[in-house]
Amino acid sequence: MNYYLNQNHLYSKSKFSRKFTFINNIKINYYLSPLLEKNNFIHAFFTKESSKINVNTQGEKLMRNNNNNCLINQIHSNNIAFTSELNSQRIVNADGLICDNKNQNLWIYTADCMPILFADKYQRRIAAIHCGRKGLEKYIISNVIKSFEIKGSSRKDILVAIGPSISGENYLLDKKTFYNFFSEITGSLNKLNENINNLNINDNESIPLDIKKFAYLQLLMEDIDSNNINIFNKCTYSFPNEFHSWRRSKSNKRQWSVICSSI
Repeated sequence: MNYYLNQNHLYSKSKFSRKFTFINNIKINYYLSPLLEKNNFIHAFFTKESSKINVNTQGEKLMRNNNNNCLINQIHSNNIAFTSELNSQRIVNADGLICDNKNQNLWIYTADCMPILFADKYQRRIAAIHCGRKGLEKYIISNVIKSFEIKGSSRKDILVAIGPSISGENYLLDKKTFYNFFSEITGSLNKLNENINNLNINDNESIPLDIKKFAYLQLLMEDIDSNNINIFNKCTYSFPNEFHSWRRSKSNKRQWSVICSSI
């Protein structure tokens, strides 16, 4: 089944619970995935205030221990780093982190791109990725799922939470960029040409791209149960009081997301 060519494929978004904490007398808001919360994974999708706070301070306050904080230099790739590869002297160029050490916090910074958190509910394995249009084109989601499976996870046990990111109505592409995106993810130019022609797109027309939808479709293609997927219901572009958005303000400011390993 080619999910990508079905433009009417439906998916549901969830209301995440909103919490807050105080760090250095600054109120920091964050959201929790109902799915990860139910399965006792410590995590947070922070709002824009988090860009002002040191990650080490956040980690200690939120996790209530002295866990190691793991960071990467995000480059819009499909590269996945294991936490055992990281140390204080080396920042790896990657867009995903998989934990293979005990007591670690995996941090991802995003604005309009998606922070996506993964967790094996039985083996307690975790991962965090930064994924936008380029990440979808390069199948970073597939790389994480395959890495989990190699480590012994069953796909039916993998939980996924997609955090704050831009919505389709606010992420508009020109025809060429949209065509290139579709050609990268379908792998079938004949079907692609037919589908694009059926959309009756003019050369100067802006086309909405719903990256959350395409992430959801990629997860289904990787045999992740739809009941094991949480998708945040807010758009970073539409809520300027809560989230940074490059498309809205052209600012390089980001908000953090984190998931904690306790194994």
